[in-house]
Amino acid sequence: MVAQTRRMMPPIEYVRLSDEAAGLDGIIAIHSTARGPAAGGCRLWTYDDPEAAMRDAFRLAEGMSYKNAMAHLPLGGGKAVLRRPAGDFDRRALFEAFGEAVEKLDGRYVTAEDVGTGVADMECVARHTRHVAGRTALPGLAGGDPSPWTALGVFEAMKAAVEFRYGSGLAGVTVAISGVGNVGAGLARLLHGAGAKLVVADIDPLRCARLAEETGARIMGIAGIAAVEAEVFAPCALGGALDDATVEALHAKVVCGAANNQLAAPHVADLLMERGIAYAPDYVANAGGIINVAAEYLGESESEVRGRVMAIGPRMRELLDTAASDGLPPPVVADRMAEELMRPETVAA
Repeated sequence: MVAQTRRMMPPIEYVRLSDEAAGLDGIIAIHSTARGPAAGGCRLWTYDDPEAAMRDAFRLAEGMSYKNAMAHLPLGGGKAVLRRPAGDFDRRALFEAFGEAVEKLDGRYVTAEDVGTGVADMECVARHTRHVAGRTALPGLAGGDPSPWTALGVFEAMKAAVEFRYGSGLAGVTVAISGVGNVGAGLARLLHGAGAKLVVADIDPLRCARLAEETGARIMGIAGIAAVEAEVFAPCALGGALDDATVEALHAKVVCGAANNQLAAPHVADLLMERGIAYAPDYVANAGGIINVAAEYLGESESEVRGRVMAIGPRMRELLDTAASDGLPPPVVADRMAEELMRPETVAA
């Protein structure tokens, strides 16, 4: 059996962005507005050419449609991808120009921070449009850095996956974390507080050293982290971490992390299932950040964000139980659930 792939529908709308004076070169892709305005962050990255940026925008926008649906948010899916200018550039001018482009879409797309962007950038965007989140948090309201919420959602998903696979809690469980940036480090601290044992790896040795001092984690090299003796493997860096060789090397029987697009190819979901490894689909586990972004845009409170993020664990357990009952890889079940939630008749109900 080969895991079914998505229908890979093209976006319903996309806009090329170009402002030479401001250094703006990129694309906004709107994949779906079935559940509401298309929401997804703005990524600033180095791309070889405009077509590579466009492919990434389309792929990421589709992923946001599925993520937002599975998080039960009143939002569709979209993404902005900007090509990072070579050399020095005026960051403020670039993001103000981007804000003007977002405003021209008249609310069909809501942006926020993503890889390569931050709160200060979103404040620049907000000079020209209100269709932006990920800004400085106001007292009592959602907002600010979404990474703590992403970490909490992954933590709750991991608890559900460990209970599903091992019938236990996290105390005494060894978790190998690949990538300890803001989200990975936040996840490590939550796991440490729950009594888990940690093994960490990152391209930045200082990150690992600081985290090891704080949590007692053991440090491994990136190349060997997937093969370490552990109950859980948590990919929290770039996508594509799970390929044939990695799955073959895994000792862990649970994979649950914060990285997007963890499967290098669709068939890897079958390999995980064949080896009895419970895989927590990434876009279900890591939805905490977009939940916070959505709440900020909708004017909701931190308590409402927490309630939605805490629902990730039960949702993950339901998904894993259904996948086991139906004999299907969890990503297939997750996609089917998300597609049902995007159907017009479901949204109308």
